[in-house]
Amino acid sequence: MTLYQKTLHDFQQSYVGFAALIIIGQSCLGGAAAMYILENGNSLVQMIQLAFVAITCTVVNVGILAQLSPKTVFNMTIFSVILSVIAITLNVFFI
Repeated sequence: MTLYQKTLHDFQQSYVGFAALIIIGQSCLGGAAAMYILENGNSLVQMIQLAFVAITCTVVNVGILAQLSPKTVFNMTIFSVILSVIAITLNVFFI
């Protein structure tokens, strides 16, 4: 059993509890990403990055509230976290 499958199984078992943690956690991570993006100015590049991060975090929250399948919410959460971490990394170290 891979790490993805094991984590998905645990997520499906306790979906309601994890959903609350995801809303809080990825919203905070998205907010941190937005802070680092805006720290570098408000040019078109930063606004595009900000739009991607904000839309992705919003879509995850909407997916939870719309009661999408746990696997869909899990995959959207992984994508949102990866995008936020990439945005933070780019804006702290490279831009």
